[in-house]
Amino acid sequence: MIFNTFWSRLVLSTFLLLVTPIISQSQIKVDSVIDKGIYKSYFSFSLKNPLYVTYYLSKGGGPCKREEKHFSFVADGCKRCAKTSDYTNSHYEKGHLANAEDFAFSCPKEELTFRYYNCVPQTFELNHGAWLQWEASIRELSQSKRLFIIAGSIFGTKSIGHSKVRVPTFCYKIVIDPKTRKTLKCLLFPNNTSGSVREIPLNELRKKLGYPLLPQSAL
Repeated sequence: MIFNTFWSRLVLSTFLLLVTPIISQSQIKVDSVIDKGIYKSYFSFSLKNPLYVTYYLSKGGGPCKREEKHFSFVADGCKRCAKTSDYTNSHYEKGHLANAEDFAFSCPKEELTFRYYNCVPQTFELNHGAWLQWEASIRELSQSKRLFIIAGSIFGTKSIGHSKVRVPTFCYKIVIDPKTRKTLKCLLFPNNTSGSVREIPLNELRKKLGYPLLPQSAL
């Protein structure tokens, strides 16, 4: 009886470890769409994070210097967003989804990107590595054509801070030509110290998300 009980508990524990992330992931959904005019944030109350943001980008960049303006992230009335204290001593940075420099042609618009519904916890290596490099590459592409950008995350079970802000296991960027609806880039970035990035088909990314992305008609 003791032997059977032990193995029953072991099997149950193993089962729970396997299914819990799947159950958690399957419950993820967009609870609110926050429209800032220059971008839209598709926000999850349970994760305290945006699932993704979308925006159009044309001739991104400009003279505004955020360091000189001392921009910093604010909740902007979002009661279910992360707080500054959640990031303190977490070893994660506030990673923009709608990139700040994309809107540097206008300081007020660039400042609007500093919202907790426009960032997720990212490692230093990701935020200052491949993510930053691709932000610059996409901004360069926007000089010659208008783009539609989707930037978001795939979430695991790890969280930070008192608010339990969920940490992404991956971040992604999708770059679309709105005229042709052709996917120009679909990039998957591990949120770790590897500094790696992988280009994958959009349909493959959709399968990994665990939540619905924009309808196909919107792409």
